[in-house]
Amino acid sequence: MILKAFKQIVLTFGLMGLMTSSVRAADSGFDFSVTPVSDNVYSIVAPSYGLPSPENKAWNSNSHFVVTDTGVLVFDTGSSELIGKAIKKAIKSVTDKPVRWVINSHSHADHWLGNAAFADTGAEIIASSPVVATMKKYGQEDVAFFSRVTEGATGTTRIVYPVSLLAQGTKRNLGGVDVEFLFANDGHSPGDVLMWLPKQKIIFGGDVLSSDWMPIITPHANVPHLIDTLKAVAKLDPTVVLTGHGKPTTVKSVVRDVDLLAAVWKLVKAGYQDNKTPEEILSLASARLGKKYKPLYQDFDAQIGQHVQQMYKKLKQQA
Repeated sequence: MILKAFKQIVLTFGLMGLMTSSVRAADSGFDFSVTPVSDNVYSIVAPSYGLPSPENKAWNSNSHFVVTDTGVLVFDTGSSELIGKAIKKAIKSVTDKPVRWVINSHSHADHWLGNAAFADTGAEIIASSPVVATMKKYGQEDVAFFSRVTEGATGTTRIVYPVSLLAQGTKRNLGGVDVEFLFANDGHSPGDVLMWLPKQKIIFGGDVLSSDWMPIITPHANVPHLIDTLKAVAKLDPTVVLTGHGKPTTVKSVVRDVDLLAAVWKLVKAGYQDNKTPEEILSLASARLGKKYKPLYQDFDAQIGQHVQQMYKKLKQQA
């Protein structure tokens, strides 16, 4: 079940940074700051990472936007309609152009429940077919879950689904900006979409790409496909890598994640074949990989066990 998987994911993260003041009131505003990435690309980076709470009001994921000649392209809309409206307000601090396109990178609720904020602009909302199918199956449960764990701080969220479906390798020119869409082949979740600006060499990755924290391995992730996707991204040699959580980064982070995932996957496969327990494999992985990777991630100690457990379960399911 996707919702149950999502709960498991966010519970394992822990909050990496909370907003300093209380934001419990559903009608209290967000103070979104916009980070310039290039002449026409901007990021809105969430200050917290992990389980939605009354304190962070479910603002726990990033959104990005591109200002084109004729309008704005938004990549991911946040965890609620309130957050979507705050994103729209932040965009207006940069440009008066309307939002014309919205990309939903995947179906996890913290990345798309803000869609309704852009419905009145007539924006074309875009995703892959598996993403939309998953949203329609679990969207209402996601809204209820977010409202419950934030004690109502997400307010009232209308569900607005994407209407335009992407195919692998789709290329479009949006307002004079060339855009290419890449699929992760379910590397993180069903139907993950990445967005590539070839002229500017900027990649938008949702939760397929990581910055400050370990790659996110979900119960429904395909680890070999995730590794292959990251290798393909690395070959593009992006100058800027925009992630679903954490600050903007570079291709070095992508290469780092390929190396880590490949190393853990190799250890788990070998341990599974030797009939080792997940605990034995974890001990080995921590000993062999900790020295190299602990300084590279804020959450290595907390997440290496999650990686081993999820990969072990995958191999067991395939047996």
